[in-house]
Amino acid sequence: MVFQSLALLSDAAHMLTDVVALAIALAAIRIGERPADTLRTFGYRRFEILAATFNAVLLFLVAGYIFYEGVLRLFDPEPVGSIGMLIVASLGLGINLISMRLLASGVAASLNVKGAYLEVWADMLGSVGVIGGALLIMATGWTWVDPVVAIGIGLWVLPRTWVLLKNTTHILLEGVPKGLALDAVRATIAAVPGVAAVHDLHLWGISSDDVNGSVHVSVMDADAEIVRRRVLEVMQADHGIEHATVQVETGADGDPSGPGHGDDPHR
Repeated sequence: MVFQSLALLSDAAHMLTDVVALAIALAAIRIGERPADTLRTFGYRRFEILAATFNAVLLFLVAGYIFYEGVLRLFDPEPVGSIGMLIVASLGLGINLISMRLLASGVAASLNVKGAYLEVWADMLGSVGVIGGALLIMATGWTWVDPVVAIGIGLWVLPRTWVLLKNTTHILLEGVPKGLALDAVRATIAAVPGVAAVHDLHLWGISSDDVNGSVHVSVMDADAEIVRRRVLEVMQADHGIEHATVQVETGADGDPSGPGHGDDPHR
C-alpha cells in the first residue's frame, strides 16, 4: 500500500467490489432479458439472484480481511500517509456519488441493482469516513484512527450485506415471496364456492419481482372448470399471483378428472 492506510485499502476494496457488482448487474440484466428455451423453461431471470448472492459473499470476504488486518493494526499501528488518504478518498467519494445517481432508478425493481446500490452507498459513507480519518490524523498524528475507521466501514457494511444475502438465499430456496402469507392464500382459495379442500399449495419467485403458484383443490358438487377459473381469479386479484397452476380433483375419493385437471391457463 502506497500510503500504508488500512482504511483507504478498505475503501478501495469496497470500490473494487462496486465495479464488479456493477459489471455483474449489467450482465444479469442483459442475460435476464433472454427468452425461455428448451433447456431453461423459466428463462434466465434467476441469474439476477445468483449475481446478487455473489456480490454479498464477496463483500463478506472483503470485510473479513479488513477486520483481521484492523485488529492487528490496533495493536501495532503503522505510519500513514494522511495527505494521500485525503486525496484518494475524495476522488472515491465523487465516483461513488455518480454511481449512486445512476443506480437509484432501478433499486425498487431489482435485488441485483439494489445489491449494487447498497455497495456503492456503503462505500460512499466509507469514503467520508476515510476523509474524516485523514483529517484527524493530520491534526493529531493518531495513527490508530486508521484501523478504527477501517473496522467501522466493515461494521457499517455487514448488516446490509447480510439482509441482501438473506433475501437472495430465500429466493434461491424458493421461499414464499415477500408480502405473501401461505395461510392467507390458502384461506382465500378455500373460501371459493365449490372448493372442498386445498392442498399442495406452493408459492415461489424466480426473481425479485415475480410470483408463481401451484395448488391442488378438491371439488364436490360443482363444475370443476368454473371453480378452477375462480381460484385463478382470486389468487391474482387478492394476492397478485399472476402465474399459477390449479389442479382440480373431483369426487369423494379425490381422483383427478374433469376438463380443468392440470391445466395452466398461462401456457
